[in-house]
Amino acid sequence: MNALEITNFTKKYGDLTAVDNISFSVKQGEFFGFLGKNGAGKTTTISAITGIGTITSGEIKVFGIDVEKEYREARKKIGLSPQEYNVDIFASVEDILTHVGGYFGLSKKERAVRMHDVLGIFELEEHKKKQFRQLSGGLKRRVMLARAMMHDPDLLILDEPTAGVDVELRHELWAYLKKINAAGKTIIFTSHYLEEVEELCERIAIIDKGKIIADAPKSDFTKDGGTLEKKYLELTKKKDS
Repeated sequence: MNALEITNFTKKYGDLTAVDNISFSVKQGEFFGFLGKNGAGKTTTISAITGIGTITSGEIKVFGIDVEKEYREARKKIGLSPQEYNVDIFASVEDILTHVGGYFGLSKKERAVRMHDVLGIFELEEHKKKQFRQLSGGLKRRVMLARAMMHDPDLLILDEPTAGVDVELRHELWAYLKKINAAGKTIIFTSHYLEEVEELCERIAIIDKGKIIADAPKSDFTKDGGTLEKKYLELTKKKDS
C-alpha cells in the first residue's frame, strides 16, 4: 500500500489555478523530497493532504483513507511540521505537546509516556517548562518536530524543518530523520537547502507553476557526477523559458 496517493488533484482560488491536475504517489517507508519555488504549489498540496485546505477536484488518500471523506482517520496518520510557527507562543513546551496529544486522542498516561520520549529524542527535557517565545530558533524547530511526532504518525510531512537552524543542529536532525525512516517511518520533506534533500531523500518530485515537472529516483538527478541543485535549476529554468 502507498502511504500517499494523489490522483488528478487540482486546487483553484477563484480564477487562479494553484495546482493543476497533478498525480503522484509515495511508497510506505519512502523518504520523499518535494521541491519547488515559492508559489509553485508545494504548500497548497501539503495543505490539501492534511485537510487544512480543500480540494477543487481530484482525490488524495493516505494509507488508503480519503482525506476528505474520512478526514479524522486520515489526519491521525499524519504528523505535520509546518514552515511557520503556528503555536501559542506563550504556552510552555510541555503544554504544546500535551495539547496535541489530547487532540489526537492519547490518554493522559499515553501523553506522559510519549512526551517523555519525544522530549528525550529532541533533547528538550530541560526546556519543557519554558514558553515557546523564550526559545532560540533551533529549539523552536525541535519543538515543531516533537509536536509532529507526538502521536507517532505513520506519515511525517516536514515543510522546511531546518530553516533558521545552525549547521550542527541540522546535521543532528538529519541523523534522527534517517534513523526513523530506517525504522519504517514515511517522510515527505520540503526544503530550499537542496544539499540536504540530496543527502536524505530517495526519490524527488519537482512542482513548478502548479504542475509536476519531474518525479524520479535521486540517482536520476545526480547521475554523471551532477548535483541535485544543478539539475533543479536546469529543469525550472527550462520550464520558465
